Amino acid sequence: MIFKDYYKILDLKQSQVTPEEIKQAYREQAKKHHPDINQTNQFSEERFKDINEAYKVLSSPASKRKYDRMWNNHVGKKRKNDYEESKRGKDSIFSDFFQIFFGETNTNENHIEKKNKKVPIKGENIETEIKISIEDAFYGVQKKISLRALNGKMKNFDIKIPTGIRNGEKIRLMGQGKPGENGGKSGDLLIKINIENEPKYALQGVDLYTNLYLTPWEAALGTKVEIPSIDEEVSLYVPKGIQSGEKIRIQEKGYHDGKAGRGDLVANVQIMVPNQITKEEQKLYEQLKEISNYNPRKLSN
Repeated sequence: MIFKDYYKILDLKQSQVTPEEIKQAYREQAKKHHPDINQTNQFSEERFKDINEAYKVLSSPASKRKYDRMWNNHVGKKRKNDYEESKRGKDSIFSDFFQIFFGETNTNENHIEKKNKKVPIKGENIETEIKISIEDAFYGVQKKISLRALNGKMKNFDIKIPTGIRNGEKIRLMGQGKPGENGGKSGDLLIKINIENEPKYALQGVDLYTNLYLTPWEAALGTKVEIPSIDEEVSLYVPKGIQSGEKIRIQEKGYHDGKAGRGDLVANVQIMVPNQITKEEQKLYEQLKEISNYNPRKLSN
């Protein structure tokens, strides 16, 4: 077993240091040797582990006193000038030397037991997605899906989709993913929710968009109409002279905003001209043509 110079690892010149000095030295070394900063250095991860190990021992007054006694004895016999790293297991956070300060000894029996012990590994997550309507998302719904398991058989899952779920949000079913290894937990099943637009509504964020179809005379004269929101009929006043493409916003009649409120219902005005008209309607249109001075082509010039 190699004796580890924890003071040298933390770049401390002597053992007579305060807890604050130890903490400050640890912060500087951890920042300097963090693996994310030293990605090209293959030894940075081990160095970073030794920095954490040194701080854990020296930051505890009891373990520091024990270390200092060993340190004084060791310095009298032999002290290496270069930084040395104790052997640690492949997945070990702390070295065998560290175990001395926490009531364990690195006997050959323990070493073999640790080497042969298999680490539990959590199973992989499984991801899938389903499509639901805006109404189902607004009110919440129970859905049943079937997935093929690893043994080739179909497995059914009951999914409770909560009221007001957002487009793209994922529902997690714990432990329904791939099985773990060495006694590890199973992974999870993640179901992505895709909310589909429909002819009646389109969802944008928390606002619902719908088309409001008007006759030419309704657009010219103004009118009052009833339009359906997702959960009730809404009375809407249309001002005279409104144009196709204009939007009327009705507040708090849209989708759930996740804060106990609602988005808006946005009505997109579409002025519709009849494909077929009666003789009487044609006569009225011809009369309007004679008496009206309105020419949209001149307005656009």
